[in-house]
Amino acid sequence: MAETQWHDIVEMLTPYVVRIWTPQGSGTGFFVSISKSTPMCAVATADHVINHAHYWEEPIRIEHIASGKTLLLRQADRAVNTQSQTDTAVIIFERKDLTVPGDVLPLTPRAKHLKPGVEIGWLGFPAIPRASLCFFSGRISAWVEPEDAYLVDGVVINGVSGGPAFIANKVLVGVVSAYIPNRATGEPLPGLAVVRGVTQYHDLAQSFATLDQAKAKETPPTEPPPPTPEGENKTKSTR
Repeated sequence: MAETQWHDIVEMLTPYVVRIWTPQGSGTGFFVSISKSTPMCAVATADHVINHAHYWEEPIRIEHIASGKTLLLRQADRAVNTQSQTDTAVIIFERKDLTVPGDVLPLTPRAKHLKPGVEIGWLGFPAIPRASLCFFSGRISAWVEPEDAYLVDGVVINGVSGGPAFIANKVLVGVVSAYIPNRATGEPLPGLAVVRGVTQYHDLAQSFATLDQAKAKETPPTEPPPPTPEGENKTKSTR
């Protein structure tokens, strides 16, 4: 049987990926829960992509490139759950006229992680004028269990934060979070990307049936941390 090619996987995953716009900038997200009996759905992303908008109750725009449609979510139209310690978040809302896939993608099994050396890919919208959805890949360098994170030998570009990371069998393994440059010699050297695990998303589909139920479990907003200096830790949104 022929080996699945990355371009085939990218084509299959594209309908699940969205661009997230806030008054502060942009990032990437992906559908992680889609109800078959209600209009509810959930988009996973990185916490730092939306934490400012969540704290200040600003609008968040979901742009679904595959269908060419957008949805503006004001504070009353959405529920947000975040885990700042792992830089992961989810936006729960009614999908209305968005054309979304019929099923969600499988997640890495609970309490399991990939081994160093495994190649993964990720998708996102770079903060470059007229940039479309882009594909990146790299190999896992290490698993950092206390942080629920993979270190990957690949670069994360501004705007790609929150994008889905996956392996060749189309299983989702994480959320793109950050890029850590190597400054051992005082000059910029290839660093490591940080991809957070998908632990918090396993029970998501069973945790709500209506927006009111989702808002009842919403994470209270906390003041966003000061912006991280360019090139350190988390990738920054478009400014």
